[in-house]
Amino acid sequence: MLTACPYVLQICDKEWHYYVINVEFPAVMLFVDGVIYEPYLVTDDWPIHPSSIDTQLTVGACWQGGEVSTPRFTQYFRGSLSGLTIRPGKIETQKVISCLQACKEGLDINSLESLGKDIKFHFNPAQSVLVMEGEDLESINTAMTKVSYINSRQFPTAGLRRLHITTTVQCFGEDTCISIPDIKAVVIVLPPSEPRITITGSDRLVKPSSDLRGAMGVAPFKELRITSTVTKTDGVPFSAVHRPGVLEVMHNLDYCDVLVIGEELNPEHESLEIHHSSLMGKHLDATNSTSGISIYGVDSMAHYEEALRQVRYRNWRPAILTNRRFRLTCSELNGRYTSNEFNLEVSVLHNSAPIEHVNHMAVQSQYMRPVHHPLMVHTLNSHISGTSPAATVVIVICIAALVVIVVLGIYRLHSTHQDGSKREEDGAKDPEMDWDNSTLTITVNPMEHIGGPQAVEEEVREEEEDEDDEEDDEQAGDMSAESGDSDETEEEEEEDEREVKKEGKQKSKLEWDSSSITY
Repeated sequence: MLTACPYVLQICDKEWHYYVINVEFPAVMLFVDGVIYEPYLVTDDWPIHPSSIDTQLTVGACWQGGEVSTPRFTQYFRGSLSGLTIRPGKIETQKVISCLQACKEGLDINSLESLGKDIKFHFNPAQSVLVMEGEDLESINTAMTKVSYINSRQFPTAGLRRLHITTTVQCFGEDTCISIPDIKAVVIVLPPSEPRITITGSDRLVKPSSDLRGAMGVAPFKELRITSTVTKTDGVPFSAVHRPGVLEVMHNLDYCDVLVIGEELNPEHESLEIHHSSLMGKHLDATNSTSGISIYGVDSMAHYEEALRQVRYRNWRPAILTNRRFRLTCSELNGRYTSNEFNLEVSVLHNSAPIEHVNHMAVQSQYMRPVHHPLMVHTLNSHISGTSPAATVVIVICIAALVVIVVLGIYRLHSTHQDGSKREEDGAKDPEMDWDNSTLTITVNPMEHIGGPQAVEEEVREEEEDEDDEEDDEQAGDMSAESGDSDETEEEEEEDEREVKKEGKQKSKLEWDSSSITY
């Protein structure tokens, strides 16, 4: 049995204190508010003898067996407990215990070096009480200006902090000693910038039924992310220079709960769980039920993210399941700050029906109610794509026929244009054959008979008669030809006659210049 009441004043002062007992057999250490105390042995250390009563640990009482006629628990603890933690198999060092006990708000001294050498001071373990001693008034006043209030909590509790200053004057060799009244003051802690915890990620997960039946199931929160932002202000509040801004901070969470929306989980064919190996190395623990799963413990948001991403959902009978909905919330400081409600829906993608059966249903769709289903949409598209090639062939044939007609028309127009061009060229060449009377010089053989212009006209008539005879012979020989050829021949003959007449006219215009003939 351990007791410290006669020697530890904190036991009976009606104040809250923090006790730690480290047992490293056979050594036992007692820490009160982070300060170690040697335990006082109040009874003999008898060895434990065999007993029918199972070994047990009792807090707040002492077992008396051999000293009384009736063994019983006695010397009960009179007071209240705010918490109890037992860590079997492991003890903490004095440094860790002192750090756990240190309050994050209290009194402090800004600069110890600036204090005079004659000033003595000491704090209680919680730094809620500061005692200062000095030899003169000036040094005490200087030391009091160095006292400050600190609060290192990330989100301190707003409100008043009351200070009570008591001053005692020691008088030596004087009949009367002055007394200084107590002073009461307050420190106002303003409300902090409350953090905004935000949970983001994919709010819908579609998985095939085979994945839900798998040994690992599916991870609903695989893309989860937890962030926290606070409104950071630059400058003194209520001043002209007051510029708010959003700053992302990393801090600890207390718990995260995943709740099932709708019907509870049926343990016969579905589960929501996390493997405990995913929690190793973290200050986290988890418990699950048919209503969901809860992960708790003071740890960082990054560790909570890693743990939530390892949560697995399994369903051994996904055929009867359409979807499952979950809601995730996280908290900090025992519910003081909570996150948004992140809702997630897990949908099951069942196996599709055979394609032939679906196509048959699509043919008879005019007798069925329209159903918006991906498979039906695919089938209707397949039906439309099956009828479109016939229409495409018809359109292609029509376009090809139109192209052929256009090409033939262009070819006919081009041929006609070429024929006209040739005729124009022939007509343009004929004028070049005209006689240029201005430069014509005729030399007549004096030995030949000269008949003048009449002889020339007779020669022209003879030539025309010869040509007419030849044309008659040609017409008689070509009577057996086709009508198309005869027409063309007649046209050519008419053109030749025109040319002969034209030449005759041109020749008739030629006159003999007797004056230039040399005999």
